[in-house]
Amino acid sequence: MAVPGPAHRRGCPARDDRGIMTLTDRLPPTPDDPDALVEAFTDWAFEEQGLSLYPAQEEALLELVTGSNVILSTPTGSGKSLVAVGAHAAALARGQRTFYTAPIKALVSEKFFALIDVFGADKVGMLTGDAAVNEKAPIICCTAEILANIALRSGRDADVGSVVMDEFHFYADPDRGWAWQVPLIELPQAQFLLMSATLGDVSFFEEDLTRRTGRPTAVITSVERPVPLHYRYVFTPLHETISELLQTHEAPVYAVHFTQQSAVERAQSLMSVNVTSKEDKQAIADVIGNFRFTSGFGKTLSRLVRHGIGVHHAGMLPRYRRLVETLAQAGLLRVIAGTDTLGVGINVPIRTVLFTGLAKYDGQRTRPLKAREFHQIAGRAGRAGYDTVGTVVAEAPDHEVENARLLARAGDDLKKRKRIVRKQPPEGFVGWSETSFEKLQNAQPEPLTSHFKVTHAMLLNVISRPGDAFAAMRHLLEDNHEPRPRQRRHILRAIAIYRALRASGVVEELPEPDAEGRRVRLVGDLQLDFALNQPLSPFALAAIELLDREAPSYPMDVLSVIEATLDDPRAVLYAQQNKARGEAVAAMKADGIEYEERMALLEDVTYPKPLDELLHAALETYRRGAPWVEDARLSPKSVARDMFERSMTFVEYVSHYQLARSEGLVLRYLADAYRALRQTVPDEAKTEELTDVEEWLGELVRQVDSSLLDEWEALAAGAGTGEEPAPPSLDQGPAGVTRNVRAFRVLVRNALFRRVELAALRRFDLLGELDAESGWTAEAWRAALEPYFAEHTDIGTGPDARGPAMITVTEEPERWLVRQVLDDPAGDRDWAITAEVDLAASDEEGSPVVWITAVEPLGGL
Repeated sequence: MAVPGPAHRRGCPARDDRGIMTLTDRLPPTPDDPDALVEAFTDWAFEEQGLSLYPAQEEALLELVTGSNVILSTPTGSGKSLVAVGAHAAALARGQRTFYTAPIKALVSEKFFALIDVFGADKVGMLTGDAAVNEKAPIICCTAEILANIALRSGRDADVGSVVMDEFHFYADPDRGWAWQVPLIELPQAQFLLMSATLGDVSFFEEDLTRRTGRPTAVITSVERPVPLHYRYVFTPLHETISELLQTHEAPVYAVHFTQQSAVERAQSLMSVNVTSKEDKQAIADVIGNFRFTSGFGKTLSRLVRHGIGVHHAGMLPRYRRLVETLAQAGLLRVIAGTDTLGVGINVPIRTVLFTGLAKYDGQRTRPLKAREFHQIAGRAGRAGYDTVGTVVAEAPDHEVENARLLARAGDDLKKRKRIVRKQPPEGFVGWSETSFEKLQNAQPEPLTSHFKVTHAMLLNVISRPGDAFAAMRHLLEDNHEPRPRQRRHILRAIAIYRALRASGVVEELPEPDAEGRRVRLVGDLQLDFALNQPLSPFALAAIELLDREAPSYPMDVLSVIEATLDDPRAVLYAQQNKARGEAVAAMKADGIEYEERMALLEDVTYPKPLDELLHAALETYRRGAPWVEDARLSPKSVARDMFERSMTFVEYVSHYQLARSEGLVLRYLADAYRALRQTVPDEAKTEELTDVEEWLGELVRQVDSSLLDEWEALAAGAGTGEEPAPPSLDQGPAGVTRNVRAFRVLVRNALFRRVELAALRRFDLLGELDAESGWTAEAWRAALEPYFAEHTDIGTGPDARGPAMITVTEEPERWLVRQVLDDPAGDRDWAITAEVDLAASDEEGSPVVWITAVEPLGGL
């Protein structure tokens, strides 16, 4: 899109290269003319978007242009996003800065690119904590936490004229709800648009917003959907239900499951059904093109989507989810089996939502669905512009389905019906019924409850702003939405935190207010961005200084420091612990340890925690001068380090810990580790070996799913340049893995050392799986290594064994020749593995394609 330059005047509006006029160029020259603004907006919506406003949209827009706050609680598919565009346009016309907030970074990014299409690249910026793009722009897309921290630092002096809070029901989230509340308290100068399809009773917010901002607040609700929903409860087996929906032209169907495993299993079971036509299968193949599916779940997904079946859950790689969403938006997937992740802001045309159950496990217990959860998911059925009606179907529990089948078989024969032994629900089963389904349809979403909290970061943010911090904190603590008993607890916590800050010398009271009215101030140059990114990053810098740069373990130890500051990938840690306990049990059984003692000993077996004692001791010292880290949780763990030390590829690692359903979680964690390594570790602390690790980690993530890094790096690189960033597109695979020579060399070293480690363990079966294509079967590996083990007892795998002196690489145009020397206990180093690396095949595969050529004494080479 061309960015309008100064030569573009109102009389000569600019169009982009598709001939679409930006809304910016249609805004009236007189900001105090609401009628002209409404007319300009409705003309743009109709002429450029082909949309006519619904009554609720028109009412909301009229309230916004006349300066009112708006609480918009209308069903999914009723065009709330268009109202949000109107709010941005109204603020832009008044010369005010406007903020759009969303609960997840993916939705913030999606809205960022969408608003660029509407207003032009120079008018829209983004802040997510990972990247700041055009951060001085008049329209900013950000997460709720970003705006909350801006509000805490600047209060009513913040350059915020208008706020659009999407998915406002996250206000009730126990962990993150504070971020939706703080802007309401601290930005009285702003006009608010609060939006969600599932708000429930909002009379409290209506009164509260009017009191705080001095503006009238309009509540716009509608139970009338542009696309009405039909509900039905069925007693047919799930497979039959889906087949019937396909036959009665009620697809696309979103079959909602509440575990990732059941969603994938359901999708795979549908492969026996002819879901879609030959024409659609060809269209799917055309859209997929050269999209690269990795082994493991990628191969499964490839088969499914080519059959017209999608899978969607949070554990998938982002590019796989994007592929499914792209195919669904094109109307090419007839069935999508997934969890409720599709209910969070993703615009996908779904005709029928099929609930496979009406109870879910929430991390602590299995419970019935709440009304808000039900409406949030059910609202995805029937999208305006696609359907005239939507359908919501709920499956009866399996035992009720079986009982219905038995009754149907008995027919009207009373004797047969009496003899039926009805199936009972499993023990502990949390059930549902047609009655509970009907209640959910008619139930209002539960009232939104406050989840305010006080942290060190909050106090430091408030203290850093000009003015009286005591008065600002009193307002924040006494005029929030909490009941009075909880307010008292927050006040006591704030007092304790403040005393700790004073005692540590981080803040000091002034005898007289300074020029900006401060009675208390921060001492020294604190990193005030800690709340926007990683609060333990400054600690990581200090901890790295404690490490020995000359130690062979230094690169891995630095990586461990970084990993300790990241959020826990629980599924990975749980899998590591299970693996460790399984190996421990096998070893204890071999040693003849009795069952009860084994169980007691297992309590101490957990996932790896490198530098645990060192880091916790360092943190105790560090927090004396940086008490804000009291709120942060240090968590030593080893995921990136574990993968590197095991010399595994991403696919091998996922397979090793059986994490196929969580590979997206694994990759997001690795991407976070890479970004933190790049952003946190200063150049002077980076050795050649550590730089190799950084390059390896970045290339590993990029080859698995380039969207996670390419988009972030492109956005970061384009920040402030005024150039329009490219929106995310369907990933056709990253640039060739051999392009980054330094990273590829590390990948090759790891690939060879993986063979060394397996040889040391005498896992000839796994070596055969790696190298069977090149003729090196398990038997071939065993035969080649028998002479070595006849001469030496073992193969070393320590830091010296994987050092650069043990491997030589000869680079040729089409191949690399590699020799990996084995570290024998005698120190002779007279055996080696030699191999060729096919460069073209490596680029196609996204990882080194290694062909073993020999395993023999050096004299025999």
